[in-house]
Amino acid sequence: MNVGNLEDIKFYSLIHKKTKKEIKGKLFLKEPTNVTGTEISFRTLPAKVELGYFHIHNKYEEIYIILKGSGYYQVDNDCFPIKAGSVIRVAPEGVRSLCNTSEEDMVYICIQSKENSLEEYTTDDGKRIENSPKWENNE
Repeated sequence: MNVGNLEDIKFYSLIHKKTKKEIKGKLFLKEPTNVTGTEISFRTLPAKVELGYFHIHNKYEEIYIILKGSGYYQVDNDCFPIKAGSVIRVAPEGVRSLCNTSEEDMVYICIQSKENSLEEYTTDDGKRIENSPKWENNE
């Protein structure tokens, strides 16, 4: 899958399953990539706009990675500045939202995964395989 340039994220939209309202600038990757352990989404928040709601999750922690723009993120009563390069982890019960205070679109990735489900990671879960890369034949 190729989602395009960061600027292209704003052209995606979806209908929220619970509110039945259109959400512009949002793209979930679970279905198109057939991922089974996480939910990953891209979101564009226009300049000078807030997300519009606070929320929690029952089981899933979230990681927000800010790619473009700046503003504020709030978890419970802790409100702090965010900008491109900020990474925020929120526990399921954390009451969260964010806003874009910049003059440009904010673009971020949100990764949801079940809290405490990561048993092995990186080299602990991997095994090297000797293989010839196909790109060597494509040059």
